Amino acid sequence: MLSSDASGSGPIYVAECTTCGDASEGAEDTEAPEIWSLQHAGRTEHTGFRNIDTSFSRASLVEGPR
Repeated sequence: MLSSDASGSGPIYVAECTTCGDASEGAEDTEAPEIWSLQHAGRTEHTGFRNIDTSFSRASLVEGPR
């Protein structure tokens, strides 16, 4: 069985430029990647970004019928 793992950090958010591949640092909220995107757009005129949200899960073994 696979379940959400809340024992560590929460989700990690990253913004990645779809033009050049540069990416923000990972953050525990969306504010820093959003600011990075706006600053990157201002510096480069690149306007497309991929929002990457990483969450964590944990597997637990469950014995079933044999």
